[in-house]
Amino acid sequence: MNHTISASNKLKEFFGFDTFKGNQEAVINNLLDGNDGFVIMPTGGGKSLCYQLPALMSEGTAIVVSPLIALMKNQVDALRGYSTTHGVAHVMNSSLSKKELLQVRADIESGETKLLYVAPESLTKDDNIDFLAQQNISFYAIDEAHCISEWGHDFRPEYRNLRSIIQRISQRPIIALTATATPKVQSDIIKNLGMDETHVFKTSFNRENLYYEVRPKVNIEKEIIKFVRQHIGKSGIIYCLSRKKVEEIAQTLQVNGIKALPYHAGLDATTRARHQDMFLMEETDVIVATIAFGMGIDKPDVRFVIHHDIPKSLESYYQETGRAGRDGGEGICLAFYDYKDIEKLEKFMHNKPVAEQEIGKQLLAETVGYVENGGCRRKYLLYYFGEVFDDDNCKEMCDNCRHPREQFDAREDAALVIRAISETNSKFKAPQIAQILIGELTSRIKAYKVNQSDIFGEGADKDERHWMTVIRQLIVRSFIDKDIESYGLLKVNEKGKAFFENPTEFLISKDHNYDDADGDDMVSMQKGATALDSNLFNMLKDLTRKEAQKKGVPPYAVFQENSLSEMATHYPTSIDELKQLPGVGEGKAHKFGQPFISLIKQYVEDNDIEKTEDLVVKSVVNKSGLKVYIIQSTDRKIPLDDLARAKSLELSELLDEIDIIVNSGTKINIDYYLNSIMDEDQVDDIYEYFMESDSDSIDDAMDEFDGEFSEEELRMVRIKFMSEVAN
Repeated sequence: MNHTISASNKLKEFFGFDTFKGNQEAVINNLLDGNDGFVIMPTGGGKSLCYQLPALMSEGTAIVVSPLIALMKNQVDALRGYSTTHGVAHVMNSSLSKKELLQVRADIESGETKLLYVAPESLTKDDNIDFLAQQNISFYAIDEAHCISEWGHDFRPEYRNLRSIIQRISQRPIIALTATATPKVQSDIIKNLGMDETHVFKTSFNRENLYYEVRPKVNIEKEIIKFVRQHIGKSGIIYCLSRKKVEEIAQTLQVNGIKALPYHAGLDATTRARHQDMFLMEETDVIVATIAFGMGIDKPDVRFVIHHDIPKSLESYYQETGRAGRDGGEGICLAFYDYKDIEKLEKFMHNKPVAEQEIGKQLLAETVGYVENGGCRRKYLLYYFGEVFDDDNCKEMCDNCRHPREQFDAREDAALVIRAISETNSKFKAPQIAQILIGELTSRIKAYKVNQSDIFGEGADKDERHWMTVIRQLIVRSFIDKDIESYGLLKVNEKGKAFFENPTEFLISKDHNYDDADGDDMVSMQKGATALDSNLFNMLKDLTRKEAQKKGVPPYAVFQENSLSEMATHYPTSIDELKQLPGVGEGKAHKFGQPFISLIKQYVEDNDIEKTEDLVVKSVVNKSGLKVYIIQSTDRKIPLDDLARAKSLELSELLDEIDIIVNSGTKINIDYYLNSIMDEDQVDDIYEYFMESDSDSIDDAMDEFDGEFSEEELRMVRIKFMSEVAN
């Protein structure tokens, strides 16, 4: 049957468009002919029209399976706007009252409802299956079909049951749609849905109008605020991995005069819906969200998408960046990267089944490859989705093409790393291999007598950061493996052994610096930024050492380096100004601040420095509700695990909050909890370590005690130490 004329006419009649985009017409005609279809179309390509128009043209009701309530609500509202009948589209989920559910069923039975949106969970209920089995179903649309595959970025087990449920209702054509699917995920979807004879419609994944950039995760809140201020009045989304960080960033933006709202699963449904609507109606400019936001949201003019945290897969990254510039206009995709975030994601995988860990490790490796890649980012991204791309066609629409980095051959360095791992019998993690190569003696290295071997200090002509980059590139390129089960110990695999026997070209980009913001490629990031005054910083470090000696405490217990950096950037000349800086707070400002204020004041006068107040980013007033709750709860000696549960936090997240309070100068007494989980001698050993150590780093402490204590135990003793010594 030829549907070309009728489909074009109906497109104009229902949606007001004159022409189809890309493959839309072919997809629609295939479905109207009664065939299965598999549609791979980037965000913004018009996937929803591929099932909405055929549903409006067909007899009966189309069942649209979608994982997100937000998507359903958005599309149902839009369809009702196009139609003269309210019942043309409905949602069927657990939020409906009995009366509302009866109305939905009545509209389906009368033939008024053309599209029924259901979550897979609702579709599994027997009474819904029994009801739908008696209705005239036109076809099934499986949206976000990548959820079917364990290799997809948002795997949902309930999607695996869709085929058997469809067979119980009635056999009708299936259209599966996704914006992101690697070749592996594509075959998974087709196989699981039993779509062996399906027609595949694939649109290029290239979004020419999107600009991709990766920046180091340094002073991130300031960098985000500067960026948003440069794009004031434009719509943007900022993605964070945790709810806690979403709230923090949203509040920080608000106190700095930016219209921003949070969106995450911890908010009640009414608040989420209100914040989403305010974003769509442009009553707010920025939404700070976890990954749940934006799926199917039809807002064409999102001008920037920022990733505060790197996602755990390139599918997630691609789909989330795909919210930008859906109208073909400006779309800036900015990601902040710190390798420590990757290590956090690896830790989250630790308790998962081995098969799931293996998949997760490979997906993460691809992500690291993208962010650490010195070549065209667009080419790397498209290759991941099975698409060949000539980087000349990028047209400087990624940071690496706009600011090309000089590369050098690091084959000798790569071979030296492999040798170091082999000669130390795979007993060390990445940071420790770097320490061995530069000749840094730690207790663990000493315990294994590595300092007596030839490899110790063999790479001392380069710094630790260089060796960490080489190690990460060896992992990304699959020459060495990082064993999550063994807490990240490095092992040389067969490919690595072959490389060591016959080293070939191993290119690494120069100035590939993810630890600080120096380097020519970061010029754009530094525009308008207040630079750190290195002379003043060094003077403040000297003063910190002197004050620490006077008081008999380690320097970091006075002020940590990030606080000194802030002082050397903003020149605070009063206690009020000082206490606004990160890691200072009122307690520390009054206890240690005066000599620092005096030094800065004199320095400003001597060097005729003009302070730039407008560049100071205001901090959120310490989430006083939670702060007060924690202080009151610890005063009442409530166990920390109970306290964390009461606020829906992980213990590590609660310790983050307590660290903030203590580092701002407030004492917290958790002796009651420490005494219940640790021996007094153990606490004393850790306490003494922090008193004598030059660093308060938990990673260093973990190395020192070689797994004797958990990370949480070390952190709790550090809280005790900082409370008693620094405050």
